Amino acid sequence: MNFSDDDLKQLKALNIEPAKTASQLNWLRTGQVDLKLERPCTPGDGIVQIQSDSRNYLNNSFIAAVAKGRLRRFVPASGAASRMFSPLNADAAVFEACRTAQMGSPGTSVEFDLRRFFDELTSFAFYPELKNALAEDGHDLQKAIDERDLALIIRYLLEPCGLCYSRLPKGLLAFHAVADGTRTPFVEHLAEAALLNGLDGVVTLHFTVSDEHLVLFKAQLAAWRNTLEETYGCHFEVSYSTQKASTDTVALDETGQPLRDAKGQLVLRPGGHGALIENLNDLAGDIILVRNIDNVVPDAHKEANLIWTRLLTGYLLEVQTEQYALLKALHEQPEDPMVRDLVVCFLADRLQAEVSLTDDSKTLLALLDRPLRVCGMVPNSGEPGGGPFWVRDAQGRVTKQIVEGAQIERSAPDQAEILARATHFNPVDMVCGVSDWRGRPYDLSRFVDEEAVIITSKVQNGKEVRVLELPGLWNGAMAGWHTIFVEIPSEAFNPVKTVFDLLRPAHQP
Repeated sequence: MNFSDDDLKQLKALNIEPAKTASQLNWLRTGQVDLKLERPCTPGDGIVQIQSDSRNYLNNSFIAAVAKGRLRRFVPASGAASRMFSPLNADAAVFEACRTAQMGSPGTSVEFDLRRFFDELTSFAFYPELKNALAEDGHDLQKAIDERDLALIIRYLLEPCGLCYSRLPKGLLAFHAVADGTRTPFVEHLAEAALLNGLDGVVTLHFTVSDEHLVLFKAQLAAWRNTLEETYGCHFEVSYSTQKASTDTVALDETGQPLRDAKGQLVLRPGGHGALIENLNDLAGDIILVRNIDNVVPDAHKEANLIWTRLLTGYLLEVQTEQYALLKALHEQPEDPMVRDLVVCFLADRLQAEVSLTDDSKTLLALLDRPLRVCGMVPNSGEPGGGPFWVRDAQGRVTKQIVEGAQIERSAPDQAEILARATHFNPVDMVCGVSDWRGRPYDLSRFVDEEAVIITSKVQNGKEVRVLELPGLWNGAMAGWHTIFVEIPSEAFNPVKTVFDLLRPAHQP
C-alpha cells in the first residue's frame, strides 16, 4: 500500500515503521496463519513432572538467586475489569423480574446470575466500599437489599456514581477481605512477592498499566507501602510502564480499506498483550517471574503459589546453569567433538529441541543461545486459556508452544481432534531467563514469530471492522524461546475471570 504524506507523518509521530503497518494490512486482508498442531504436550511427552526428591535442591537454587538479587516480578496489569462483570449486564425488565421473583422460581441464566449475586452480596470484599458509596448519595444499602433494588446496587458498583468498577483495571478492585482492610490484586502481588523472597530483602516488581490509571496504582502503593513493609520486613522497589503507541495496529473497514476517522487519519488500536514483549525487553532483567494480575489469593491460601514459584524458578536455574556452561564451552572450543556432542544431547534430551548430530558449531550456537522459560501447566479442568502443544512451524520444525484457541483451525478434523486430547492448560505462571551466558540481556524481539497474529472482527460505530492483535506475550512473542512445561497442581491457579470466582474458597477469608 502507498501511504499518503499525512499517513507517514502520523506513523512517524508514533514511531511506527510503515513497513510494519503495511504487513499488518496484508495480514488483515489475507487472514492469519493458523498454527499446525502435531499433538498435545502431556506428562512424559513435553510436560515435566518434578519429583519430590529434587525439591530441596531446587529450593536451594531459588534461595541463592534471591540472595544475589536476580529476581523480578513482571505483572501485566492494564486489563480492564469490564468482562469480569459481564454476568451482571441486564436491562430494566430483567432487574425487575429478579426483584419480584420468588425463591426457587424459574428464570433465564442472566436472572440466575443476578439472583446469585444479590444473595451472596455480603460475601464480596467490596461490600463495605459499596455501602459507603451509596451512603455518600443518601442511599442505604441495607434498604436496597430489603427492597431487592438490584438496579441501584449494580449501578453503584459499576458506574462512576459509585465504585466505577466496570471502568477500572482489574488490578485495583477489592478482591479479598483481610484483617488490615480489603486487598486488591495489585496489593496481593506485592504481598506474595514479599513472602516469596523472605525477610529483610529488596522486593522488585514491575507492572504494566494504562496511562490513565498510573496515578491510581501509585496512590495505592503509597497507601499500603508502610503496612506491607512492616508486615513482611522488606523494602519494595516498584516500577511501571505503559503499552507503547508504537505497537498500535491498524484495522480494516467493511470495504477492505484502512479504517479512518472523521478527519481521514488512520485509526490505530492497542496491539494486545503481545505488545508487552517490548516492555519486558526494556527491563533488561535476569530472572523474571510473569504472572497474570488476577491469579492471586489471600495470604492464608498462598502456600501453593509460593511452593511452585520457587520450584519453577529452581528448575529454570538448574537448566540455565547447564545451558550457560555449554555455551561457554562451545564458544571456546567450537570444533571439539565432545563439546558438540554434549550440546546436541542437551538440546535433544533436556530441551527437547530438534537437532542433528551433523549440525555444525554455528548452527548449534544459534539453536542453544536463546532465552529460556519454564511455564507451569495445570491439569485441564475446563478453565479458559491456552494450552501446551507440539507445533510444526513454516520451516517444518516441531517445537513446544502455548497455543490459544483462536490460533487453531478448528474446522479441520485433525486439529479439532488434537485439541480435544489436550490434558493441560496454561495459567500464565512463567519464570523467564532473559540474559545470556555472559550476563547480557537478550534482544527479545529476535525471538518473536511476527506472523503469529490473531485477526478478529468487531463492531465499531455500527459497522464491522477487522482488527489485528500482535503475537501474544506468551504465544508468538516467545515462539523462539527455549520452553519447558512443568506440571503444577490446580490449587496453584485461582484466576478471577468473573465476579463469581471471588466466591470460591480460595478467595474467601
